[in-house]
Amino acid sequence: MKLSYSSFKDEDVFILTDFKCEPAQKLISEKGLYKVLWSREAPIELKVDDYQLTLCKDEVIFCTPLNVIEVPQDNDGLLAFVFNKQFFCIQSHDEQVSCNGFLFFGSAQPQVIKLCKKEVEQFKMMEQMFMSDLSFKDHLQGEMLRSLLKRLLIISTRLLKDNLPDASIGQSQMDLIREYNILVEKHFKEYHKVKEYANLLYKSPKTLSNLFSKHINKSPLNIINERIVLEAKRLLLYSDLSNDEIGTELGYNDSSHFSKFFKKHTGLSPSAFKKTKLTAVSSS
Repeated sequence: MKLSYSSFKDEDVFILTDFKCEPAQKLISEKGLYKVLWSREAPIELKVDDYQLTLCKDEVIFCTPLNVIEVPQDNDGLLAFVFNKQFFCIQSHDEQVSCNGFLFFGSAQPQVIKLCKKEVEQFKMMEQMFMSDLSFKDHLQGEMLRSLLKRLLIISTRLLKDNLPDASIGQSQMDLIREYNILVEKHFKEYHKVKEYANLLYKSPKTLSNLFSKHINKSPLNIINERIVLEAKRLLLYSDLSNDEIGTELGYNDSSHFSKFFKKHTGLSPSAFKKTKLTAVSSS
């Protein structure tokens, strides 16, 4: 199944698919697409960047255009909502949806939420509405689909917030965490210290540390380091850059500093990591 909407004028794209047909499988490697994957019937084995992930029944994962994913074509009950930033820009709609830096780009690994019975019914209802609007072609089709997607993202953002270690977090504190995550996504190649982000936010490093410790169970430095490691892994596995070039790309003028950083956080040198992963792929 692959139901799609597109506008040549605005270059916007929205697709509802189960990834079971060849045209839909090609979407997985297409650049610039956000992918919201919902496992409706059974656990599904996915590959996201360099790790395997089991998406259990009634779980939803939120992948950005940066995530490199693999989805089995013979999956059982997967449904994906796929769109580009021209269709729905999470930055420009942030005031309405508040998902930037939280649902998307909120951590090094894509966010996963578990739907309860009530949310499953809501998602099923929206699925039917998406399918109905995708079959009804008129000048309002794009806006109807955008409204549905916005509703899906708002429900998901609320659910993710409710599952934080401290679900009573205030909006101002939540916004500060999101802004920090957004800044890390923007500057992780040049700024490697919490102090540098604290200065951008006009906060003290201690304020940020206390905030993350209380509400996220992850330190601000962890956020930075995990994002650098993720990008290093992507470049090692999916680019032709040398280790020295990757280190430079990530803001390490001394390649030995990059190697030490990478080994500290992964247990392997960059070369050993790449060899191990590529060997595993060739033998599978």
